[in-house]
Amino acid sequence: MNGHVKSMHFQQFMQPATTLLSLLLVMAVDSTRTVAASRNQQCGNSLQQTLKLTRLIQKESVDLIKTYKASQGEMSELFCKVSVNNVPDPNISGLEPSQRIASIYTHLQAFFPHFKRVYEQQTDLQLPTSPLLTKLTAVSAGSRNLADRIKSFYQSLFPNLPEPEPAGGPTTLPPPQNVFQQKVYGCVVLKTYKELLSNISRELRTLQKQSVQKDTKKHTLFLRMTSWP
Repeated sequence: MNGHVKSMHFQQFMQPATTLLSLLLVMAVDSTRTVAASRNQQCGNSLQQTLKLTRLIQKESVDLIKTYKASQGEMSELFCKVSVNNVPDPNISGLEPSQRIASIYTHLQAFFPHFKRVYEQQTDLQLPTSPLLTKLTAVSAGSRNLADRIKSFYQSLFPNLPEPEPAGGPTTLPPPQNVFQQKVYGCVVLKTYKELLSNISRELRTLQKQSVQKDTKKHTLFLRMTSWP
């Protein structure tokens, strides 16, 4: 068998091998893309639901503040304008997405003891049938649900990172207060919490926008990889 014949046999052998390799490569890329798309869809759905819940609680918090002011009697409009110590900061911190999501969770957690204190104080100041107590309970329960969603979302995005923990140690509650101080404290807590919800909503919208942009880039890259001449 001369060299020319051997070359023909080699080319005939390599053609199906090359075709098979190309097919396997396409299948591998497509499989990876399918898994990634499924995960991205789940993440996107979770983010969308979390954002909807945040907006709902934010809306309820606005109504809660109105009910709170209406139930405090005279000077209620001034209560929220007084400076109060020991109320958590509503501003989200961190440079990386993981840090900012963790910050959302820890900030939500920091407010729960304050909600409990406000509820206890208002239980002493309001009638048992007061709509304020009902709305305080509803917003507090919704906020705990939101915190659970944020934690689950964080764990799904960053499974290799430790769970977020409250920064700065245990939450510091104010010392015993008189009635006026209690009214001021409750209004400031609710007002500050509404600001936190607004910041959380903004952060989630930003994350959602970044996720869409990232998916678009991945899709464009995939099309370039699979667009062979």
